[in-house]
Amino acid sequence: MRIPTRTTRTTRTSRKGRAARAGLSLAVAASALMLTATDASAATYTSSDQWASYTSGSYTIYNDEWGSGYGSQTLWANSYADWGVSSTQPSTSGVKSYANVSRSFGTALNSLSSATSTFATTLPSTGNWESAYDIWLNGSSVEVMLWMDKSGDVGPLGSSVGNLTLDGKTWTVYVGSNGTNPVYSFVLSSNVTSGTVNILNILKWMQNTKGYVSNPTLSTVQFGFEISGTGNTAQNFAVTNYSATAS
Repeated sequence: MRIPTRTTRTTRTSRKGRAARAGLSLAVAASALMLTATDASAATYTSSDQWASYTSGSYTIYNDEWGSGYGSQTLWANSYADWGVSSTQPSTSGVKSYANVSRSFGTALNSLSSATSTFATTLPSTGNWESAYDIWLNGSSVEVMLWMDKSGDVGPLGSSVGNLTLDGKTWTVYVGSNGTNPVYSFVLSSNVTSGTVNILNILKWMQNTKGYVSNPTLSTVQFGFEISGTGNTAQNFAVTNYSATAS
């Protein structure tokens, strides 16, 4: 079972983009497959199950192929700070998977003095995907996404309500709904593959400046790769460093 339940996101793939990705050379595809095979064979845990999961300390890593029309995806993991997937997805519309590392907290926002996360990733150069935090408040009642890197024709739910500069980072903020709960998305102005995010300051801005929430519980922090399409070729996504803390 997915915890919490994933939600459908507006993600579109252009015909031109599909044609371009279909032209990837066999050499590049073969190289990607060799790298994945090496990583997976040396990993502590490997599974291609749709709902595969691996627990490491206070974290759980999920394969989470939840979207309609998903392809094949293999999860490998050594720890919450060293894991990845090899994903082969058709370049059709809609998110296919959200491979992620998840940690639960259960602390009210006004009781928090700190909530931060550090990450580092290696990502493919093509495809339709984003690396993103998925932060859940009040169980799974409110969803907050922080987009760190994106490729291809993907976009967040909702409409832009302007830009936010906070802690030296500039985000475009989107407000929308997945039909069940509100979704607030923060998309970085420039892609990054590593860094530190002050989650608490973002949540305080949502509460104190915008009034989007009122002392919600920080329930779960997830980080991973929301994959919509890889041109039906194997693409490798990996986390090489990670931590999420709140107190």
